[in-house]
Amino acid sequence: MQGNFRLRHVILTIALALVPAPAFAIDEALLPRNLSPWGMFMGADIIVKTVMIGLACASLVTWTVWLAKTIELRRKSALAVQRTRALEGNMKLAEAVERAGEAHDAVAQLVQSCAKEAELSGGIVDDGLQERVALRLERVEAAMSRQIARGTGVLATIGATAPFVGLFGTVWGIMNAFIGISESHTTSLAVVAPGIAEALLATAFGLVAAIPAVVIYNHLVRGITNYRALLGDASAQLMLLVSRQRDHRDFRLARAAE
Repeated sequence: MQGNFRLRHVILTIALALVPAPAFAIDEALLPRNLSPWGMFMGADIIVKTVMIGLACASLVTWTVWLAKTIELRRKSALAVQRTRALEGNMKLAEAVERAGEAHDAVAQLVQSCAKEAELSGGIVDDGLQERVALRLERVEAAMSRQIARGTGVLATIGATAPFVGLFGTVWGIMNAFIGISESHTTSLAVVAPGIAEALLATAFGLVAAIPAVVIYNHLVRGITNYRALLGDASAQLMLLVSRQRDHRDFRLARAAE
């Protein structure tokens, strides 16, 4: 009796060993093992790779613009503060023009524009002189503001479009993952997960490119606004200077331009 039981146990064990594996069993050797960011990038579809490379380039542009504009804003703001403080003293327009010389910074151009209007007016003091000077100063301020803001628009574009570009890469990658599921005739999570992870990496790239772009853009906008305020202060000081010389009957703007 005991011999028959052992015989049946041996036969059952052999039968189980000969039964084919279930349809959803997958050879683990065929599954991707490197799920690091670089491994997922290398395993992604060519379209997803292109999206991620484009977003990486956009992120590089963002940091390049931040560095260049930060240096430019600090240098020009410091010079504008220095020249504006010089205008606050008891100074004639001729002295201001002499100090500005042939410089091309914003405040120097404001001074030169003021002197140019004095030259064109022939030193004649009338009610419209200050209006003409104010108009010239306003035009110079607008031109300098456009110059300092050049290049910041690309940050707004990157911040607005990068998440959607990353989402496109994710959608494309997920479509490929479902196509792979259909072709492999399996719903095993081990097969689905790597493709979805590679697709989601594109969205991560999009956020990495967009978030710094938005933050840096807002920071630069505040810096540009402060710079415009400095130019407004310089224009106000020039208008006060013109007004003081007019009140003291010592208005020799024509000579200041010589």
